[in-house]
Amino acid sequence: MVSDDVRSDPRFMHLSTFMRAPFINDRSKFDIAMVGVPYDGAVTNRPGARHGPREVRSASSMIRAIHPVTRSNPFELCCVGDAGDVPFKNLYDILKVHAEIEDFFQILVEDGLMPLAIGGDHSVTLPILRTLGKESPLGFIQIDAHTDTWDSFMGSGFSHGAPFRRAVEEGLIDPRRTIQIGIRGAQNSMEGWNFSEVSGMRVVFMDEVTEIGVNAVAEKAREIVGDAPTYLSFDIDGLDPAFAPGTGTPEVGGLTSVEALTLLRNLNGVQLVGADVVEVSPPFDPTGITTLTGATMAYELLCLLSNHFVETVS
Repeated sequence: MVSDDVRSDPRFMHLSTFMRAPFINDRSKFDIAMVGVPYDGAVTNRPGARHGPREVRSASSMIRAIHPVTRSNPFELCCVGDAGDVPFKNLYDILKVHAEIEDFFQILVEDGLMPLAIGGDHSVTLPILRTLGKESPLGFIQIDAHTDTWDSFMGSGFSHGAPFRRAVEEGLIDPRRTIQIGIRGAQNSMEGWNFSEVSGMRVVFMDEVTEIGVNAVAEKAREIVGDAPTYLSFDIDGLDPAFAPGTGTPEVGGLTSVEALTLLRNLNGVQLVGADVVEVSPPFDPTGITTLTGATMAYELLCLLSNHFVETVS
């Protein structure tokens, strides 16, 4: 838990950690671990998400503790810390990188920590799901411009366009308890859309979001995942590039930042076992607005996780 002294210090002071949380030295003393996953070796176009965790850490110094709507303080509800970055030794081998991510998160989970990951490209969610979903398939809420259910790209089945096809095939997520929100943008193939829909996922294209509104979409998400363990993955390209230009595969016509905040806040009470924010690519946004937005969405996810943690232990 961050001391009042540290949180009241000027935000430009001290070493950067996520939301100025303490660095985790003793995992037994913490409940939620924020983790950086600085890897973008599986992108299909623009790189840069490897720099996401470092820059989101810096931007997250702007985050204050008390939520403006619920008035809850996640740093008082439970012990939140920064577990550092996943250490990589095999950056040029996707499968070995994924194994290193899985091993790192396995240790956290075995020690009773709930993970909040900051990526990194979207391929990093797959090894996290391998840790959290190995015993039983999870419900899955995905906010994204793309379904990421393609089969392979340039000879690899583990690009950032394929993780949730692999997750279904490996039994890590239950497609009937999966919802993909904000999908849009023209494609050269309908392969990803078709796989999602045929496997049983609920695909909410952006046109439908616009038609029925984010409150109704959140209600659909709650109905679909039900009252069972669920993972939430927030790809920053789910937002319109007017609000988050720093990402690898931007698609116009997406969620506004207000819509995204409203959507997440309406998911309070979902039984989340973990969450992530991915695809923040700082080099493509010299203004820094994308990293600030990523940090803000991570804070909203932290509030959801901390609320569920309190419900679980009470």
